[in-house]
Amino acid sequence: MPVPTLAQRIEALRAQGIHSVLATFTDLPGAPKGKLIPLDGLPGAVQHGAGFAGPSIAGTGLPRMGARSEYMGRVVPESLRPLPFMPGVAHAVCDGFAGGEPLDTCPRQVLQRQVQRLQAERGWTLWVGIEPEFFLLQRNAQGAWCVADEQDRLGKPSYDLQAIGRNFGFLDGMRQTLTALGFQLEQMDHEDATGQYEINYRHDDALAAADRYQLFKLAAHAVAQQHGMVFSTMPKPLAHAPGSGLHFHLSLTDAQGRPVMADPAGALGLSEAGHRFAAGLLHHADALAALCAPTVNSYKRLAASRSASGTTWSPVWKAVGDNNRTCLVRSVAGRMEWRLPDPSCNVYAALAATLAAGLSGIDQALPAAEPCAHDLYERHAHGDSLPARLPRDLLAALDALAADDTLREAVGPAFCAQFLALKHDEWAAWSQQVSDWELQRYAAAP
Repeated sequence: MPVPTLAQRIEALRAQGIHSVLATFTDLPGAPKGKLIPLDGLPGAVQHGAGFAGPSIAGTGLPRMGARSEYMGRVVPESLRPLPFMPGVAHAVCDGFAGGEPLDTCPRQVLQRQVQRLQAERGWTLWVGIEPEFFLLQRNAQGAWCVADEQDRLGKPSYDLQAIGRNFGFLDGMRQTLTALGFQLEQMDHEDATGQYEINYRHDDALAAADRYQLFKLAAHAVAQQHGMVFSTMPKPLAHAPGSGLHFHLSLTDAQGRPVMADPAGALGLSEAGHRFAAGLLHHADALAALCAPTVNSYKRLAASRSASGTTWSPVWKAVGDNNRTCLVRSVAGRMEWRLPDPSCNVYAALAATLAAGLSGIDQALPAAEPCAHDLYERHAHGDSLPARLPRDLLAALDALAADDTLREAVGPAFCAQFLALKHDEWAAWSQQVSDWELQRYAAAP
């Protein structure tokens, strides 16, 4: 089927009643940003870009004046699609440019470079299935954050059908919205914490998967707001309940579409390349934590602590195992599940770094990790020996990224420099806060 021209796309949108385009990009922290432009202005936004003040966007590193002070978001035409929750408006994904050149601090450009390198050097494609977990929250009468469904109180709420029934309006709204946006839905369920849900949809190539997740977040915020709730990507909003992950299911195919990482006869169902890819993830895991778990709150999730439900799947230890959810890397059906990312990450940056780390393992011929056949939480409870663990806080992860020259060079020195500066500011701001826990523990201490 021939690819439609831009003029044909515009006429098709006009026929659907579209008058404006929401041109969106992703800033360094991972938030969707953008502006509305008239449909008649779309050709200019595709060729030259929609203009934004560069220094007003977190993490661009652009100056206040000169040719490179403007962030130009060039619309990707194939990303255009009507938004069900904004009548008359079509959504578009943008690539960041400055001074007529691809912007090296644009997260989408960072991932695009990795994907293009994978294709150019090896003829491979990275396929990614993303599993969004999230909370539905609201503020109570006192202004404090709480679970939106006040009846969601089960000790083990996984797959709770009553909660699904009470929140069916939101879930069915998501079904209708995502289906209209072209998502191929697979399942929806209540997760292991009160107020927590997961929605799964079909995998895609890495760049399309990242674009789709950003669109998922945009849709979820809108649908939750329609139902008086807040869609939250906070990794750990409830202290004594499991947190939310954003697991990546990863597989590679060669130019002929054959699997690169799978081997039914191999250990864990992985080929030699698959084992080396996993070894690269484990080797760079501490630095990857900064990009995949990039907030102070992320490390409340990445803790070997008890959960109110009695179960936690937090991937604390650097290990790989066959369908073993207590490991950082879980092999399943000839692919691997990378369990480190959480939904607060910039999905473009997290995927770019994950791919770079895995390819580093292949290029350096890193030896396969010893498969883990243990429940690592049971071993932890009994005081048995354990694999090395991930960083315990954001600062340790940032230090690991700063020290990992190989990963920073692969992801992009300019992007990593901006990321580290922004996240060190976040750590400093957190370190200056005085929490209720501290006041309760120390204010009246003798």
